[in-house]
Amino acid sequence: MHPIGIIHSPYSENKDIPIQGIFKGEVEAWIELKEKYVSGLKDLNKFSHAIILYYFHKSQREEVQGQPFLEQNKHGIFAIRSPHRPNHIGLSVVKIKKIEANKMYFTEVDVLNQTPVLDIKPYVKYFDNRNNVRCGWLDKHFKDDNIPGRAILR
Repeated sequence: MHPIGIIHSPYSENKDIPIQGIFKGEVEAWIELKEKYVSGLKDLNKFSHAIILYYFHKSQREEVQGQPFLEQNKHGIFAIRSPHRPNHIGLSVVKIKKIEANKMYFTEVDVLNQTPVLDIKPYVKYFDNRNNVRCGWLDKHFKDDNIPGRAILR
């Protein structure tokens, strides 16, 4: 794999990033694509959201278990979204604001500045939305639509 572009975000330190971009929905960032991939943006502007796959380039370790932000307990790495994964691949769903030349501007960002982008895919509600979803250990934190940290993270 190789990067197709780079993310420009206001977050220069991990401590500033929300646990998910939706918790700071107004924050804007952009992806700057390499010139050879610009034509790949054709028609993406007709979608409201995109899925970004990226490389956690600052992670220097690999864990099989980790402690997520909302818990004191450790969970398996495949049950959390830690950057300290075997292949250091991250995924974010973002809201597309506009596309100009080789730049895709978006909100709902939860990624460090200068993060290498591996791929961009359209978010398609017909494929990506699911009914009767269980979210394992997270369900208890979001009971009755209570979103922990939402007020703090805005």
